[in-house]
Amino acid sequence: MQLTTEQLKEKINEYKKKLDVTVVAHFYQRDEVFEVGDITGDSLELAQKTMADDSKFVVFCGVGFMGQSVKVLSPHKRVVMPKVACCAMATMIDGVQFDKSVKALNEAGITNENILPITYINSNAEVKAKVAEMGGMVCTSSNAKKIITTALKEGKKILFVPDRCLGQNIANQMGLKSSVLGDGTNPADADIICFNGFCSVHQLFTVDDIKFYRKKFPGILIAVHPECDPAICAASDFVGSTSQLIRYIKGLPEDQKVAVGTEFNLVNRLRPKNTYVLSSTKPECPTMNETTLQDVYDILKSIDEDEPLNEIQIDEHTQKWAKIALDRMLAL
Repeated sequence: MQLTTEQLKEKINEYKKKLDVTVVAHFYQRDEVFEVGDITGDSLELAQKTMADDSKFVVFCGVGFMGQSVKVLSPHKRVVMPKVACCAMATMIDGVQFDKSVKALNEAGITNENILPITYINSNAEVKAKVAEMGGMVCTSSNAKKIITTALKEGKKILFVPDRCLGQNIANQMGLKSSVLGDGTNPADADIICFNGFCSVHQLFTVDDIKFYRKKFPGILIAVHPECDPAICAASDFVGSTSQLIRYIKGLPEDQKVAVGTEFNLVNRLRPKNTYVLSSTKPECPTMNETTLQDVYDILKSIDEDEPLNEIQIDEHTQKWAKIALDRMLAL
């Protein structure tokens, strides 16, 4: 018999009381999944908060690279995922693509000694490990500017993977020159050289959307995520990470209208009034929305039966170096 949403929530809460588990849910998860989370936040917040949690099992509701980050930072924990969904951006680069990117810089006359790689946290553990082995580190959308500012002190070219938009936006903020691998420009002329990856959801927002809202609601504010195209960020009033967007919007007067350029589930939960989605189509992340309450119930049931599903496993070499990349970021 198919259980209703309320029945599933009841069963999930019973398992949470019975088992040594913590349910972790990303901001972009669908509402009913987000609501059963014991810990909620963006990708880095979740990894950090989970480090301080003492449960044996972490039930991570999000996408694969996030579950990996939790495992890397807390290797003693057993991390399982109701659905091992793949972030589209993170799948755009793997170890082979990273090596090819480094080779492309070599062919442009930039030696490995003059390359400092930085990977956005939206990447798999293999890429994080390769970045660390070259002396690099991880960044998030909230600390990317600080990380890059520190990295540039070494006097090297920054190879930024995988999100070209975040890399370009940070370069624009800092008055630096950027290029994108394969766009026909010479990487040797740039300070920050970006891999040509992107978030498909944040590519949905357009300058025309901004013009539409400004015309319809004079005085409206536009707030967007830095995974948006640089032209969108340049035309906006505020650019910030998921957590920064939440703080900014919650700090606005209730009567201040704001259009937000990020994932729909988050925007929909921000404020009951005067908050709009900056898109003519629903900017819903398909992979973040793969996880259902049924999946959460099933994974808890599997733990109870001592046959946990979808457990995150990382080999020793990758674990070691990916942790170094994350630790270097956390140290700053």
